[in-house]
Amino acid sequence: MKALIQRVRRASVNVDERRIGAIEHGLLALVGVEKNDDEAAAERLLHKLLHYRVFSDADDKMNLNLQQVDGGLLLVSQFTLAADTRKGLRPSFSSAAPPAEGDRLYHYLLERARVAWPKVASGEFAANMQVELINDGPVTFLLES
Repeated sequence: MKALIQRVRRASVNVDERRIGAIEHGLLALVGVEKNDDEAAAERLLHKLLHYRVFSDADDKMNLNLQQVDGGLLLVSQFTLAADTRKGLRPSFSSAAPPAEGDRLYHYLLERARVAWPKVASGEFAANMQVELINDGPVTFLLES
């Protein structure tokens, strides 16, 4: 599994002009599921999402994680992260998990995140979503499980 994370001042996701998820200060995670991913990959990714040190401490060093700053986590499925872009000028999605498996693992990650942390919001799997954010930094990292 992959997650493109962005440290945000706030972020939200809308479907059909309706806000379905929003956070204040925290992390927006765009999540891609690949063919060989499983529950263990989701668990590893969740651990990184909650513990990756991307927030500044008193000395302005990235030493604090999401939990230490009491931040929100917005999970948004994004199958395009699984694209192979190494060749040509059009992405290939042959490495992406089939939709049913992607849905299952995304929802597994979401469920586990909600058990582990109270400030979790989400998008809607396979929906046409509009994501708004104010990137803080900007700080953006690609996490892989």
